[in-house]
Amino acid sequence: MKSSRILTMAWENMTQRKLRTSLTTLGVVIGITAIIGLASLGEGFRLEIRHIMQTGFELDNLTIIPGSLFAGMSRDRFTDAQIQEISEAPGVKVVTGIMQFGNVTLYNGNKTVKAFVATAVNFTEFAQIFPDRFVFANHPPPEYKNDTVVIGHRVNYPIGNELEPFAVANDTIILTLGILLQSPIPHYEMQNHTFTVGGTLLKTGTPGITNFDYWIFIPIETARKIYATQESDLIFAKVNSPEESEKIAEDIEALFPFKITILVPLTLIRQVDNILNIVQMFLMAIASISLLVSGIGIMNIMTVSVMERTREIGILKAIGATSRTVLTMFLSEAILIGLMGGLMGVFTGYGSSYALAYVLSRFIQPQQQDTIFQTPETQRMAINPAFSPEWTIVALIFAIIVCIIFGLYPARKAAKLDPLEALRYE
Repeated sequence: MKSSRILTMAWENMTQRKLRTSLTTLGVVIGITAIIGLASLGEGFRLEIRHIMQTGFELDNLTIIPGSLFAGMSRDRFTDAQIQEISEAPGVKVVTGIMQFGNVTLYNGNKTVKAFVATAVNFTEFAQIFPDRFVFANHPPPEYKNDTVVIGHRVNYPIGNELEPFAVANDTIILTLGILLQSPIPHYEMQNHTFTVGGTLLKTGTPGITNFDYWIFIPIETARKIYATQESDLIFAKVNSPEESEKIAEDIEALFPFKITILVPLTLIRQVDNILNIVQMFLMAIASISLLVSGIGIMNIMTVSVMERTREIGILKAIGATSRTVLTMFLSEAILIGLMGGLMGVFTGYGSSYALAYVLSRFIQPQQQDTIFQTPETQRMAINPAFSPEWTIVALIFAIIVCIIFGLYPARKAAKLDPLEALRYE
């Protein structure tokens, strides 16, 4: 019997039992909807996380920390000789050391604000490493002097008071810094130092470890005199190529006799990608369970159908239909169910992914607590589904395969029926 005739008969048998066929197909639709929806939503979430990380960590920048990441005050410090050694490493473009200290209060007349961290930098080198974010608002970079202070946007414009700045360029302000004194016993002493405002940085809102909105910057030479040290807390290095950053990090690590930690953005992004891919596969595996459950339903419905159509099968065999023809006819029904359910599931999966993305983007947003001004600042995460033709094809094939596997038993049962026994069946 021709394939076209077998498919026609399979379709006619399905249309004669519309409710049963619809309910069976619905199970496939739900399974494919879950797979497509979670796959596209997971891919969109992964791309958004990658974008956030690329924004917070420039791919061509390395952050070099003495000791481990959470060593605290017990960590070692970097000397100028070690910074020079890093600058001579192959593939390194610019290197700068910085000092950081907290517990900073700024006074401008009767105005008072706190900064999350004060950072002492070489302004020229620092601007070369962060050219896209060390940018001044509404004015060009100032002429840097020993008493210059650069203020982050959120420090100068606290939340709830964004129209009136704390200070403007050329204002003289006082910084209260905590200085660690060793005598008579180790203790912190608050000291006031006068600085001249060089300007305010443009708001960036970067969610990484270098969110300049909450920082202030002073010259590193001035900080070294205040703290009586010639060492740096951290080193930032800009490399020629992000693809070579991992190799460059290994070369830099080999220069030091003590342990250092190098944050390589490319490595972090790859690790996060791997984790998110595993989570995505896990979610899709869960979604696939619903398709397998629908496969069991297909087996059940088709087994019942074989019992109902026993006499029909007997007649087909009596007029010359082979066992292979009967087998192919029942498998064709399973394939049609898988194909229809898969196609409808793809469209509903796309729709459901947009609905889920809307809900997640609207209601599940990370809130960043503004520790300076004690008000929550929400950073919106725009989750957009990312559709892949490969996933669509795989989902369709998977739906058809599941239907074939679970339709094989009732199809073989029908093919093995004895014609005489089938004709006598009531």
